[in-house]
Amino acid sequence: MKPSIAIALLVLSRGRAHAQRAESIGSDVLKYVRPTAARIVLAHVEVIDGTGAPSRADQNVVIEHGIITAVTPGADEAPSAGTTVFDLRGGAVMPGIVGMHDHLWYLTRPNLLADNSSDGPALRTDMPYSAPRLYLAGGVTTIRTAGSTAPYTDLQLKRQIEGGFAPGPHMDVTGPYLQGTDPGGVPQFMQLVGPDDARETVAFWAVRGVTSFKAYTNITRDELRAAIDEAHKRGIKVTGHLCSVTYNEAIELGIDNLEHGFMSNTADDPGKKPDTCSASGGDYTLEHMTPGGPASRALIDALVSHHVAVTSTLVLRASGVPGIGIQSDGRPLQAGLEDAMSPETREAFENWRAHPSATRAHTALLVNNEMALERQFVAAGGLLLAGPDPVGLNGDVPGFSDRRQIELLVDAGFAPVQAIRIATLNGAIYLGRDHNIGSVAVGKNADLLVVRGDPAARVGDIENIEMVLKDGVVYDRQKLLDAARGKYGIY
Repeated sequence: MKPSIAIALLVLSRGRAHAQRAESIGSDVLKYVRPTAARIVLAHVEVIDGTGAPSRADQNVVIEHGIITAVTPGADEAPSAGTTVFDLRGGAVMPGIVGMHDHLWYLTRPNLLADNSSDGPALRTDMPYSAPRLYLAGGVTTIRTAGSTAPYTDLQLKRQIEGGFAPGPHMDVTGPYLQGTDPGGVPQFMQLVGPDDARETVAFWAVRGVTSFKAYTNITRDELRAAIDEAHKRGIKVTGHLCSVTYNEAIELGIDNLEHGFMSNTADDPGKKPDTCSASGGDYTLEHMTPGGPASRALIDALVSHHVAVTSTLVLRASGVPGIGIQSDGRPLQAGLEDAMSPETREAFENWRAHPSATRAHTALLVNNEMALERQFVAAGGLLLAGPDPVGLNGDVPGFSDRRQIELLVDAGFAPVQAIRIATLNGAIYLGRDHNIGSVAVGKNADLLVVRGDPAARVGDIENIEMVLKDGVVYDRQKLLDAARGKYGIY
C-alpha cells in the first residue's frame, strides 16, 4: 500500500471517531472551545516535535478531523469555509504534556498554622472540577493519576471527559493505593492484609476500568509480588512510591516504574528492616549515593536491563531550594498561579513562602544528587518520565507545575528539547500510546501545545501559552482558567 493511501485511510478511520466526539461535545465543554473548521493549519510555526530532535523553524502543521496530516515548510494559506488558519509567526508548537505523576486530589490539612504545621490526619479531597480544567489550560493533554483516593470518581470523570460532557485531559486512571499495614497512616488508604488481598484488589479494580496501579510505602514484598503478577496477567503496569521495599527488591519482583526518581530508595538507610519503611524514607541513601559511583552504576544498570522506568517529580522537593524553587529568593511565580487557588490555599502558600525551611541546604544537596542521577539514568538508556505530584503543597498546582517540571529538568542539565521529550513522548511510550500521541508527526492525534517564543532556546517560554489542542479541538485557555479561578482547594 502506498504511504499516501495508508495515511488517508488512517485519517478517515480516526477522523470518523474524532468527528463523533466533536459532534457529541456537550455545552459544558463547548463553552471552552474556539470554533474552527474541520481542517486547521498552524502556519509559520516552529515545530518542537517531542523526539528530542532539534526544532524546525517556519513550518505549517495541518490538522484534519483531529489528526495531523502534514508538516511542511511554512507557507501562506488563506482561510476558507473548510479551513481555519492560525498565523503563528514567532510561536512554537510541541506535543501536549503527558503528565505521569499527576493527581486529582488536594491535601486538606486541619488547623494549619503559619509555620506550615497542622493537625492530622490530613484529608485527600478530589478536585473533579478545578483540576481537569487547570491541567488542560496548562497544556497537559494526558495524565496518569498516580494514586487515587476516590477511584469511582476518577473513573466516572474519565468517562465524562471522553464522552464530551466535561473538559479535561485524557486520563490513565490508577487504582487505590496498594498500601501495607500502617498504624498511623492515611484513613483513605486501604491496608492490604497479605498477598491474596493484594491480588484480589488488583482484580476487582481492573474489571472496573483502572489502567494502572501504585504500590505505596508500607507494602510488603509478598504483597507487591502478588499485585504485580495479577496486574501483568491483565496487561496492566504497576508503579511504586516505595519505602518498605527497596528499589533492587522491586526490580527483581518485576515492577514497571518507580516514582519520585531516586528519592524513595531505602536500600542503605540506617536500621532498614525487611518489609518495613525506614525512618529516613530514602534521604540517607540518596545523600550517600554518589552519582557516577559504583552503587549508582549498579542500580541504574539493573533498572535499564529490567526495563524499569523512573518518574522525575522534582517540583515538590525543589520548591524551597534557593535559585530554582518558588520561595521568595527563587523563580518568579507563574502568571495566574495564585488566582487558581482558593483563599485558604493561597493563605497556606503565602505562609509557606514567608517561612523558609531550616533544612533548605540539605534539601538542595538531595535535589542536586537526584538531578545528577536522573541524567546518569538517561545517559545509560533509561526511560525517564515526568510529573510534578501536584497536591496543593508549596504552590504545586495542576497544569502550572507540569510546566515547571520541564523547566526543572533543564535545571538538572537536560537540553530543553530533551526535557520536552521526557515530559511528552516518553510518557506516551510508557503508556503504550506513542503510536497516536507524544510527538508532532503525521498520523498522530493533534494533542498539542502552542506557545509564544522559542522553548527550544529558552525553556521559560513554555509559560507563554497561546492555545491548547486536544484531539484537534482548540481550547480557550483563559476561559478554562477563569472557570477554575479560586476553586483549587475547594472543588
